[in-house]
Amino acid sequence: MPYIEDRASWFEGQGLWQHIPASDWLDWTWQLKNRITTVAQLEQFMTLTAEERAGCVFANQKLALAITPYFFNLIDRNDPNCPIRKQVIPRAGEMVQSDEEMLDSLGEDEHSPVPGLVHRYPDRVLFLVTDRCAAYCRYCTRSRLVSNAQDYNFHPEYEQGLRYIEAHPEVRDVLLSGGDPLLLSDRKLEHLLSRLRAIKHVEFIRIGSRIPVFLPQRITPELCEIFKKYGPIWMSIHVNHPKEATAELKAACERLSFAGVPLGNQSVLLAGVNDDADVMKALVHRLLRMRVRPYYIYQMDLITGGAHFKVDVRKGIEIIRALRGHTTGYAVPQYVIDAPGGGGKVPINPDYVEKITDDEVIFRNYEGQSFRYPLKSTPMKAVDGAELPASGIELVTVRP
Repeated sequence: MPYIEDRASWFEGQGLWQHIPASDWLDWTWQLKNRITTVAQLEQFMTLTAEERAGCVFANQKLALAITPYFFNLIDRNDPNCPIRKQVIPRAGEMVQSDEEMLDSLGEDEHSPVPGLVHRYPDRVLFLVTDRCAAYCRYCTRSRLVSNAQDYNFHPEYEQGLRYIEAHPEVRDVLLSGGDPLLLSDRKLEHLLSRLRAIKHVEFIRIGSRIPVFLPQRITPELCEIFKKYGPIWMSIHVNHPKEATAELKAACERLSFAGVPLGNQSVLLAGVNDDADVMKALVHRLLRMRVRPYYIYQMDLITGGAHFKVDVRKGIEIIRALRGHTTGYAVPQYVIDAPGGGGKVPINPDYVEKITDDEVIFRNYEGQSFRYPLKSTPMKAVDGAELPASGIELVTVRP
């Protein structure tokens, strides 16, 4: 069934919090202080299904419940299948663990030379700087440590991480993640960025954040000035469904872009959320209109209690096939599986190549038509009127 926008314009407004002064609503610290974090708070605003209620009761043993007022407004409270609702309200499926699921599905701890730093690829490191988020995605790859509901007792070690990076000249790329780095104060974030910029071999600084989506109020002029000062700072945001692409998010992305922050988007393929070609096409088109380049679609990691979100990989390939050639190339993300156990990101693409020999490649285009690309040149002759230098290409006489 084709995805149809349920509202014609970009979504905006204070919704259930219309009575709150705009000065509070636009204050990101107010949003954090007034997050929905308990079953009782949720039930003030909506009727939970039995499955949701059971998941909420269990949440404090797996991954805490937290939703900003801003993001809660995007939930359809009358529809248990609302794609926004599924992402942030726990369900009983989180209580079920499959044999193939792992606490540390990407083997990050195994590749951690110092606390909070993951060095899996040769020239880059992942720097985990906090275990907190503005809201908690129920499919979170790091649910073992984020929110500390599982007593992981993660404590970022900034100095150890910075000293490790300083001592390893092969590290040219640093990705700040967590938790969400943009929950740090401006002072702490500026300290980290200034230290990283002072390391001569660090060429590329990235931030992975869902704050613009959960808490666009955090993208303040002061924060943007920090990014200008230490830029270019590249940022990957995380939008899964077109309903998340609000007027507020669009404005936040524009503030970041105008501050010189290149933006990409990483989506996770989730059952009942975005496992549909029309939904994904609507999402990538909205992203481009917000100055955000669709970057990755992730096959969901094998986290514990995540089976109810899992999508068949063949469906992901089908979605990429429905995008390639049917919309601009800028709108087509790379579909990847982050190999379980720490193997890194592996591209998963539709198979367009039919045959490769020493002489040619036979391949299909997006319409299924076959084409030939020769790998060896046939005997050459000069183009009419061309004068080649004496030491030029050796010509073969070609007779008609």
